[in-house]
Amino acid sequence: MLIGEFQHNIDTKGRLIMPAKFRADLGAQFIVTKGLDGCLFGFPMESWAALQEKLKALSLVKKDARSFVRSFYSAATEVEIDKQGRINLPQNLIELAGIEKECRVIGVSDRIEIWSSERWEAYASAADENFEEIAEEMMEFGL
Repeated sequence: MLIGEFQHNIDTKGRLIMPAKFRADLGAQFIVTKGLDGCLFGFPMESWAALQEKLKALSLVKKDARSFVRSFYSAATEVEIDKQGRINLPQNLIELAGIEKECRVIGVSDRIEIWSSERWEAYASAADENFEEIAEEMMEFGL
C-alpha cells in the first residue's frame, strides 16, 4: 500500500527520486499521467491495468468520456526507476503539474501523486480546514 508524504527536488533534467518506501510497490516501471487537482498520478502496472479496464467500459458515445480518456491517455508515459532510485519525468508533465524544483510525492493507496510543493501546501491547507465536513460526507459512502 502506498501511504505517506515525501519532499524531493526535481533536477534540471527532469529526474525525481522516488521515495524508497514506494519503490517496491511501484515496481521497476510504472505509469505517470495527468492527475486531478493540479498533480500527476503514478500507477503501478497492476493498478494501471485495472484502471484501463474501467476506462474501456466508458461509453464511446458520451463526449465527456471520450474527452477524459483522450486527455488521460495522451499524457501517460511509462517511467523506469534507475539505479539511483530516480525516474525521468517528461517536460510536458512537469509543466502540467507546475513543478519548478521542490515537489511532494504522496501515497494514495494504489497510486502516488506528484505535486509541486506550492500547490500541495495550498491544497492540503484547504483540505485540512474542511476535513471534518468532508469526513461527514464520506459517511454516505459507508466510511
